[in-house]
Amino acid sequence: MVNRNFKPFPILTTERLTLRQLTTDDRQNIFALRSDTEINKYLDREPSKTIEDAINFINKVNDNIQKNNSIYWVITLTKTKTFVGTICLFDFSGEKNSCEIGYELMTKFQSQGIMKEAAEEVIAYSFQTLQFQKIVAVTHKENQHSIKLLAKFNFLQSPETNKENPDFNIFTLTHIN
Repeated sequence: MVNRNFKPFPILTTERLTLRQLTTDDRQNIFALRSDTEINKYLDREPSKTIEDAINFINKVNDNIQKNNSIYWVITLTKTKTFVGTICLFDFSGEKNSCEIGYELMTKFQSQGIMKEAAEEVIAYSFQTLQFQKIVAVTHKENQHSIKLLAKFNFLQSPETNKENPDFNIFTLTHIN
């Protein structure tokens, strides 16, 4: 992990998307995302109940970025600056030279190729800039959208199961130099 320093914050761009840092101005969108029952049914977390929950989450995320413990991007449509979702890298391991990827997309923006476009950029950033050799993804066994996305990038399902929750499968992508 030679290059794990997120100052200045790395803004990533694709043909349609801008991946930027989360701010408290995003509190309404983060609340909507983290309280959406359709999205939360596949996640092992307490849904946001108040705007205050969203603000606390934003502050926690940005604190972790400041400490270089994780990196978390808001995904926006570049032309309209519309918030569509989030994507992050966390659980950095120098020992295993790996990180974990996580992502969520507002329901109305699903099945439009947005997360594929964002994930492609973040995976490249993980391997090229951060120089990780392996990316791990944990997804619910019934979350077909997520499983299909991981398959597009050649993530392989691990034979090991998630010890904390057997409903979650572990996938890995190894960088080949």
